[in-house]
Amino acid sequence: MKEFFDRLVNFLTAPETLMSVLRFIVAIVFILVGCKLVKIFTKKIINSRAFSRFTKTMRTFLSHVIAVCLYIVVIIIGAIILGVELSSFSAIIASAGITIGLALQGSLSNIAGGVMIVGLKPFQVGDYIEGNGVSGTATDIGIFYTTLTTPDNKKVVVPNGALSNSTITNYSAHETRRVDLNFTVSYNADLSLVKKVLYSCAKVDERVLEDPAPVVYVTGHGDSAIDVQLRVWVRNSDYWAVNFSLIEQVKVNFDQFGIEIPYPQLDVHVSK
Repeated sequence: MKEFFDRLVNFLTAPETLMSVLRFIVAIVFILVGCKLVKIFTKKIINSRAFSRFTKTMRTFLSHVIAVCLYIVVIIIGAIILGVELSSFSAIIASAGITIGLALQGSLSNIAGGVMIVGLKPFQVGDYIEGNGVSGTATDIGIFYTTLTTPDNKKVVVPNGALSNSTITNYSAHETRRVDLNFTVSYNADLSLVKKVLYSCAKVDERVLEDPAPVVYVTGHGDSAIDVQLRVWVRNSDYWAVNFSLIEQVKVNFDQFGIEIPYPQLDVHVSK
């Protein structure tokens, strides 16, 4: 045991061992500090005047790309401090890159999808979209994934490759939207009165735009009722509020003027 401990002490106190330990400590400290500086530098450069001409979506995407590149540089320098030769490190990166590239073909398609989304701009951060079977407000467009927040505050992460190859509906692309409300009235109802009531409900709501003006159409003759549609234009931000408010107000006014919303009916004739 004495001989073992003597050899252990000699090994630990040897200049080569001390130098290796020192390199390891310096490398770890460099990587930790470097990662912290990358975050600060990325935030500073994205908020700088040079990047102010880019859209918020572009700045977000570029921040992810710059951060990943800087993290790779920090890790490479940390490896060099540990004593890894750059030529050996390059060979490792090359072989690992081929292996990772074959294993992550889907991820590479996500990167390409992210570039397409940022370049073609089918939507931007802050837009409410629907695509690849999900919908929500785009809160982040990263290298691999786009993050959506649903109206009930759920976080949905969608691969950029799948999203860029799907049909995307951007509900925030224009400042105004049309609200289409369908109602049914009895065949005995006075259609002129029905239209007056619907126009009145639309006119009372200050959020309804005057241009284009509200319109009312008779859209069909159902089995037990006449189908009527009210179309109004509103600002994008007022869409759902006006939608729910008009549905309630129309029901109240129909009751006030005695306009019947009929139940489904079926006339059966029995012949003897």
